[in-house]
Amino acid sequence: MAQLWGGRFTKETDQLVYNFNASISFDKRFYKQDMLGSMAHVRMLAKQGILTEEEQDVILAGIEGILKDVECGKLEISDKYEDIHSFVEAVLIDRIGDPGKKLHTGRSRNDQVALDMKLYTRDEICEIDGLVRELLVVLQRLMEEHTQTVMPGFTHLQKAQPITLAHHLGAYFEMFKRDRGRLFDIYERMNYCPLGSGALAGTTYPLDREYTAELLGFEGATLNSMDSVADRDYLIELLSALSTIMMHLSRFSEEIIIWNTNEYRFVEIDDAYSTGSSIMPQKKNPDIAELVRGKTGRVYGALISLLTTMKGLPLAYNKDMQEDKELTFDAFDTVKGCLALFTGMLDTMKFNKPQMAASARNGFTNATDAADYLVNHGVPFRDAHGVIGRLVLYCIEQGKAIEELSLEELKGISLVFEEDIYEAVSMDTCVNKRLTLGAPGERAMEQVIQRNREWLEAHGKLVD
Repeated sequence: MAQLWGGRFTKETDQLVYNFNASISFDKRFYKQDMLGSMAHVRMLAKQGILTEEEQDVILAGIEGILKDVECGKLEISDKYEDIHSFVEAVLIDRIGDPGKKLHTGRSRNDQVALDMKLYTRDEICEIDGLVRELLVVLQRLMEEHTQTVMPGFTHLQKAQPITLAHHLGAYFEMFKRDRGRLFDIYERMNYCPLGSGALAGTTYPLDREYTAELLGFEGATLNSMDSVADRDYLIELLSALSTIMMHLSRFSEEIIIWNTNEYRFVEIDDAYSTGSSIMPQKKNPDIAELVRGKTGRVYGALISLLTTMKGLPLAYNKDMQEDKELTFDAFDTVKGCLALFTGMLDTMKFNKPQMAASARNGFTNATDAADYLVNHGVPFRDAHGVIGRLVLYCIEQGKAIEELSLEELKGISLVFEEDIYEAVSMDTCVNKRLTLGAPGERAMEQVIQRNREWLEAHGKLVD
C-alpha cells in the first residue's frame, strides 16, 4: 500500500480500511490535471527560490515523462496507490530520486485535490458548453426551415392556439441559451486557484500564489485558505445547472415521444436513433428520447447527494468531501452523452408538416381568433366567448371544424358572422397576424431568428 503519511503510524492500515479510504479508482480520471498543477507548483517554487533551477528542470522532465507514458499506455495507474497524488509522487521519486521528494513542498493533498477538481471541472464545463452550443445550432437551423410549418400549440396537453414549429422550437432555444449563460457564470465564479492554501492555514513558505494561478489560467488566487479546501459550492452550482439542462432535455424528449406516437405522427425519428421490439415487428421505439428522460433523475440524484454530503460539514476539509467525485463524474458523463445523442436525434428527425397542420385545424385552435373576430365587430368579449363556446359545441356535434361550417350555420349561432370570418380563422391568418416580438408570426419569428444568429456568432467557445 503506497501512502504519503506513514511516519505517524506504527502498524499497517487494515486492507478493508485502506480500500474504503482509497480514491484512486476514480480520481485517476484527473491524472492530467494533477500533473499540470504539480508542474505549475514546481515552476512557482523555483521562481521563489525554494527549488533550484536544476531541481525544477529535473522534476518537470520527470513529470512530463510520467504524463507521456500514461497517455501512450506505457505506464498504468495502479490501484496499489491510495490516490492519484500518491501515484504521481511515488513514480516521480522512483524515476528521479531525491529531487522528487521536494515536489510536495508548500502544499497539502487538501489544496492539491481542490485544484485538481477545479481544473477538471473547468475543462468539463467547456466541453458541455460546446455540446449545448451544437444543440442550439441545430435548433436554429430547424427554426429557419419551419417558420411556415403550422402546428397546434398546447396548454394542459390540450390544443390551444395555432403556432409554428419554428415558434415551438424557439422556446427550447431560449432554455438552452439560458443554460449556456449559467455555465458561463459558474466558470467565471469558480475560476480562482486554491493551490497554496495548504491543509487549511496556508504555509510558512514564501509562495507566490498569484503566479501559480496565472500559470494555470485562473483569474487569481482564492482569498481564504479554509474556504479554499472546503469549498464545493461550484460543484453544487454546476450540478444544479446540469440538472436544469437535463430537465430541459427531458421536457423536449417527452414531447418528441408524444409526437412520435401513432396518434400524433408529427415526427419520424431516424432509424439510427430508434430501436425495434423483440416480439412486435411493427414497432419503432423512441429509445434515445426515453433514456434521456430517464437519466435526468440520475443527474438530479448527484445534486441532492452532494448537497446532503456538504450540509453538516464543519470547516475545513473532511474526508466526506471525497464523495464529490464519483457522482459528479457520472453526471458529467451522463449530460455529455445525452446532449450528443439528443442533438443527433433532433438533427436527423423528419417532421410531418401536413399532419401537424391538420392537427391544428381539427383542434379548434382558431377558436380564440373567432372570438376576436366578434369583438372586432362590436360584441363584448365575455359575450363573444360564450358564442364561440356554443359554436365549438355545435362543431363537435356535427364533426366539423369552424372553417368548414357554412355561413348559414355560422349565422345560426350569431348574426354578426359574415363572409370575412373564413379569412379571419384561417390557420395562416391566426398565426401570422401575431406579430409582437416573441409571437409565432413569420415576421416576428424572423426577428428572433436574426437575433439568435447574432447571439451564436458572438458566443462561440466559452474559452478560446
